[in-house]
Amino acid sequence: MEEKQMKMGYLVKRFLPYFKKYKWILVMDLFCASLTTVCDLVFPMLVRNITELAMNDLASLTVSLVVKIGLFYLVLRIIDAAANYYMADNGHVMGAKIETDMRRDLFSHLEELSFSYYSEHKIGQLMARITSDLFDITEFAHHCPEEFFIAGLKIVVSFIILCGVNVPLTVIIFATLPIMFFVVKFFNSRMRRAFKEQRNQIGEINSQVEDSLLGIRVVKSFGNEGMEKEKFEEGNKRFLKAKKRGYFYMAGNQTSLRFFEGIMYITVVVAGSLFMINEKISPADMTAYLLYVSTLLATIRTILQFTEQFQRGMTGIERFLEVMDAPVEIRDMEGAGELENVKGDIRFENVSFSYGDDNKEVLSNINLHIKSGESAALVGPSGGGKTTMCNLIPRFYDVSDGRVLIDGVDIKTVTTASLRRAIGVVQQDVYLFSGTIYSNILYGKPNASREEVIQAAKRAGAHEFIMGFENGYDTYVGERGVKLSGGQKQRISIARVFLKDPPILILDEATSALDNESERIVQESLEKLSRGRTVLTIAHRLTTIKNSDKIVVLTEDGIAEEGSHSELVAKNGIYAELYKMYSV
Repeated sequence: MEEKQMKMGYLVKRFLPYFKKYKWILVMDLFCASLTTVCDLVFPMLVRNITELAMNDLASLTVSLVVKIGLFYLVLRIIDAAANYYMADNGHVMGAKIETDMRRDLFSHLEELSFSYYSEHKIGQLMARITSDLFDITEFAHHCPEEFFIAGLKIVVSFIILCGVNVPLTVIIFATLPIMFFVVKFFNSRMRRAFKEQRNQIGEINSQVEDSLLGIRVVKSFGNEGMEKEKFEEGNKRFLKAKKRGYFYMAGNQTSLRFFEGIMYITVVVAGSLFMINEKISPADMTAYLLYVSTLLATIRTILQFTEQFQRGMTGIERFLEVMDAPVEIRDMEGAGELENVKGDIRFENVSFSYGDDNKEVLSNINLHIKSGESAALVGPSGGGKTTMCNLIPRFYDVSDGRVLIDGVDIKTVTTASLRRAIGVVQQDVYLFSGTIYSNILYGKPNASREEVIQAAKRAGAHEFIMGFENGYDTYVGERGVKLSGGQKQRISIARVFLKDPPILILDEATSALDNESERIVQESLEKLSRGRTVLTIAHRLTTIKNSDKIVVLTEDGIAEEGSHSELVAKNGIYAELYKMYSV
């Protein structure tokens, strides 16, 4: 399905506020642009006056006058050089600052978007939007107002001056401009569509490369390097096809420009010559006319050549706005308070939840009370909504219906920052940032001391293996922690939450990647940490949650069973069957 193209007026309207911070740089840039324009427009008049004097009164064309004219034009050129330097330097810096501001806003917005957005969009595409899509903004932000201002000034002033020389000839020349701009507009709209397709394709290439390289161990283990190369080649060819389409329209645009230039020049020469024969225009005026037309055509050529850059810039702005217009689903309500002195009492009241893409309910009318300091475990078959239920507590998603309360307070009425400070999450998918072991643990509490970091690692059973590395806590873990084993990564991830030391813990398969010995160490640490805190555990290995105060069996139909391990085993229901199956 073809994406709807945003209107140019809308894009410009949304882009203009970024100039506000730099309005005085822009004003100065346009002032300098007007100075350079003056220099270009004065030259034909100087040539005209010298030619007229030479033809009509050669004696009046003295050396002194020629020197004065030369010095006058030299001063103008010095002014032009200074103005051009300002435009080239400060104008480009202004463009770079605007690009930087847009990239900052884009990243900030991406950080605020909920999990559901990332479920539907590829990271490679988002990377393209925050990097390459904004590269052309620097040139666009600088040259767009500057080039259009210069063009407008030159066209208006040239029209006025040329009308003073010969009105009919001027009207003939300027009558061709609307036709020229109509043809250019035709090619422009198609160029922009082609450029957007190019950006989409380069985003797809980024996604495919990221996917293949991050999964390089899987690729090599299955010997599928050839298949990955074929997938890349397909994407690469699609990108080439998109570029060829863009160049096709760009070539049409440039060819049309050259054709119209030729028409205008021959019109000036033929029509001007006929006017000279009929003594409607003097040779001096004809010379000035040709120079002004040459200046005018150079301006139009610059504008039309700028069209490619302009369309690339507009494409970048459009793709920027597509992300910026994505709604932030999880927002603090107006007047949201701070969640303070958290005890950890969690209550689900008639909670229902469905993902936006298919509206199929994952949770329906869930009622559950986990008391402060209680350890509760969620068990049940895959797809029952265990992880989803846990994701509702820190508001990674919002409930479709019902309420989630902590200490009797609806979590929607407090700030997400204060809510998430009170909750520690060890997710099933362990993610370590590229950096050192120390920096990864410190992420749990950025202002912690080194001693606190080491203590957290000890409680997670990670200190011993960390000290086994040559650089200890300063060991570089590689991208996504590739230099560590699964168990090591999991224990560092747990240490990160230990350091945060929150009143509520959510452990989503927290010990699933550990060997028996490491699991025993972590389980002992978790039991110590659980005292006086609320712990919610998701586990398939039921032996790890036998000592939980409460076990909740969650199925597609909701909560099927609830009670302690001994109560549920005695009940001989779903939990008893699961326990027999997984404890064998």
